[in-house]
Amino acid sequence: MNKVAVVTGAAGGMGRAIVAQLLGDGFRVVGLDIDEAGLMDMATDGFLGIKTDMTDPASIGRAFADIADGHGGIDALVNNAGTCFMSEFPDIPEDEFEKQMALNFSGAFHCCQAAIKLMQGRPGVRKIVNISSNGAYNFDAFDPPHYRASKAALDTLTKDLARRYATEKIAVNSIAPAMTETPLFNVVSKEVLAEAISQMPHGRAMQPSEIAAWVGFLISPAGDVSSGNVIILNQGRDVR
Repeated sequence: MNKVAVVTGAAGGMGRAIVAQLLGDGFRVVGLDIDEAGLMDMATDGFLGIKTDMTDPASIGRAFADIADGHGGIDALVNNAGTCFMSEFPDIPEDEFEKQMALNFSGAFHCCQAAIKLMQGRPGVRKIVNISSNGAYNFDAFDPPHYRASKAALDTLTKDLARRYATEKIAVNSIAPAMTETPLFNVVSKEVLAEAISQMPHGRAMQPSEIAAWVGFLISPAGDVSSGNVIILNQGRDVR
């Protein structure tokens, strides 16, 4: 029986790479995204897309109810959905702050609640991988404070759930990439982007497939003994 993985933000640049990685690893993959057309474009054997608003707990609940009906349970969850709004402190609008936290943290929180219920009773070590950001730790970068806070909150959730469910064999880790070439590049100016990329030791941004390979590693049996970790991927940029 194929294992079942759920990937949020599946129709985005990083999401598509993660879906491809897990399909290649033999998983049946359920992709959640607000972009219904993007999900339809990804149609292939082993993949099911469900239109889901990650800012709406009811929409998340319906998606996981459909997953329970169709698959009975899940073995892995990748909380990849997120974005970065660029208003600067102290002039961040209230609605932007709330949406930033909902997309990057609250949606993942509700997905974890639903997923853990569907993981219980499944064989082996089940996995949750949260896609965080190097911006939660590197204050030399240009990231605004509400984005940093949302990702730092996600990493705290990672550690709490890892401790809480260790004896139930549910492993929870975060991956915190630095500059990665996704559509989020479009939210900053060319000048800011060029300066940020110039600081990367390899002289280039990382690729979504490189991050997806780490997701695949953590979800594979090799990742069974890793839990509660925030894995920072930045080519060694911030080593002091």
